[in-house]
Parts: sequence; structure tokens; C-alpha cells
Amino acid sequence: MDETRECRREPRLRYQWPIWFAEDFAKTVSQGLMVDVSSGGMAFTCDAHDSCPQPGQRLITRFSIPRLEADEFSDMTSFTRTGRVCRVEKVNRSLCRVAVQFDEPLSLKPCEQASIDLMRSQSPTP
Repeated sequence: MDETRECRREPRLRYQWPIWFAEDFAKTVSQGLMVDVSSGGMAFTCDAHDSCPQPGQRLITRFSIPRLEADEFSDMTSFTRTGRVCRVEKVNRSLCRVAVQFDEPLSLKPCEQASIDLMRSQSPTP
């Protein structure tokens, strides 16, 4: 029996939303699609072309995640984070999946925030 052991420090929020990334935002900026995010890092897909990030490369990322603010479920919180590319996997001929570890963690845990948001949106109002 093959058992896979989960070694992550926290669950990841699986969320598809556009992200922007570059080595330097004053130069060429590329767009990707977020796959998942935690307070310490994220994974996203992007075009598999010559400028696809490489392992060890430093990136700046800009992205948003859902967050409950003032009882509004649809609010988004935006972040800009620098980090290091940990892994790049070819999904197919035209798409890569990139894993980035942030230099500075997010101020919240996205999966916990989403769970709180979901519980609040499903609880009946008095």
C-alpha cells in the first residue's frame, strides 16, 4: 500500500484567479493563473515559453484572494510578494505549473480565512 504523507505546514486554498509576475515590474510582466496559495507560497500556471520562470529564479508576484471584510463575502485582498521559484513542472506542451515560496509570509492563512468566510455565509441569520 502506497501512502502519501502530507508535509505542508498548512492547507492550501485552491483558487483560480489571475496573477501577475516578473523579475522586475519595471520590465516585462507576465500573467498566470493561480492554482493554490498558502501564507508561505503559491502555485500558478503560465505559458510554457522561453520566459517561463526557472527553479531558483527570484520573482515578484501580484495577486488577490477572497476575504471577508465588514460582512461582505465578495471582498478581495491584494498582495505583492517576492519569492523564489521552487519547482517548475510541464503540464503539457504549452503550459507550466510554477511553485513559489514567499520571502515574507502573508498576514493571513488563506485556507483558514476561506473556511471562516464559508461558515459565516452558510450560517442562518437571526
